Amino acid sequence: MSSTTLSALLQPIEAGVVALDEGSLTRAFASFTQAAASLERSYVQLQAEVGRLRHELEDTNRDLASSLEENHRMRQHLNRILQGLPCGVLVTDAAGQVSLANPETRRLLGKAWESALPGWIKELLDRTLGDRNELEYRCGRPEAEWITVRRAQLSAEDGGNSIFILQDVSELKRLQQEHEDFSRRQALAEMSSLLAHEIRNPLGSLELFAGLLAESDLKEDELNWVRQLQAGLRTLAATVNNVLHFHSQPSPGLAPTDLGQWLRSTHDFLRPLAERAQVRMELRQNLDGVLVAADRHRLEQVLLNLALNAFRFMPGGGLLTIRGEVNAQGARRAAVEISDTGPGIAAEDWERIFYPGFTTCSGSPGLGLAVCKTIMQQHRGTITVESCAGRGSRFRLEFPLSGVSQ
Repeated sequence: MSSTTLSALLQPIEAGVVALDEGSLTRAFASFTQAAASLERSYVQLQAEVGRLRHELEDTNRDLASSLEENHRMRQHLNRILQGLPCGVLVTDAAGQVSLANPETRRLLGKAWESALPGWIKELLDRTLGDRNELEYRCGRPEAEWITVRRAQLSAEDGGNSIFILQDVSELKRLQQEHEDFSRRQALAEMSSLLAHEIRNPLGSLELFAGLLAESDLKEDELNWVRQLQAGLRTLAATVNNVLHFHSQPSPGLAPTDLGQWLRSTHDFLRPLAERAQVRMELRQNLDGVLVAADRHRLEQVLLNLALNAFRFMPGGGLLTIRGEVNAQGARRAAVEISDTGPGIAAEDWERIFYPGFTTCSGSPGLGLAVCKTIMQQHRGTITVESCAGRGSRFRLEFPLSGVSQ
């Protein structure tokens, strides 16, 4: 078959194929166009959704970051509160290992431990189990003498941790002890004052009758016995008056008092006591007519206490000298000095001797010099001491003057 014939036969077929392909392509292109438009729409929607999700994620991340920052600030704030708490906070896990301990805990229990507790602390904490809600424990350490321990146990669902609250109650215990001591002293003071009042009345009668005996016509031996009796009664009276002056201190009844007369009468009053103690007394004064506003009986108690102390520390005899003069600087104060030749007072005790209860003599209640200081303060005066070991002591009384006679 010739090429011409073959071409002639193929022409109708090619024309049909060409016609068929053009129609399919048109339809296919239309379908592709629709699909592309749909994909484009879907892509636009997808981009919009991705953008929305991105914004939501950014907002979520921003909120999360803000929440984390707030949580961090809160943890720091709570940690500062925990570090500054005046009580100890100790947290242990189920195995007994320390997971948290603030500075106050380490101050109360000591710092020589980290995560593992020393045996004595573990034993102390274990004692808080059971029915006891709070345990009081004496550490005996300078940092904390007494502490209390309370325990809270978390459930297993919450981790099973144990939370211990420790508190320093040393000051509270000290105040309680002081209150108990004060109550005992107050009860003792009331009883002492009652007894002193009950004793003073019959004692005054005994002193009166002893004075009458001393003025009667007695033999020398009998008179000496009376003087010994007077000395004992006056010593007892001084002790009773010290109790009354110390435990009940009403305002003194101040009146113009001649210091010279006061010194002379007190000197005579002390003579039986000096004779019994084998102590020689000397009075040197130029205060006659010098007046002070004073309660004479209380001032006599001052000299009596100072003299009795001197006699007590000169058991083998000695010299007691009383001097009185007006202060040369403007003549506005009068001074009375009481000196003895006893063993003296240690320098470190010069201030302590005026404290109630302080004494270096067994059997003495230690009230005499405390009463002297109180009485001098009531008279706006002062009492001071100078002493040298082995060379005696010298007490100096100073009074503001209310007037000087001409």
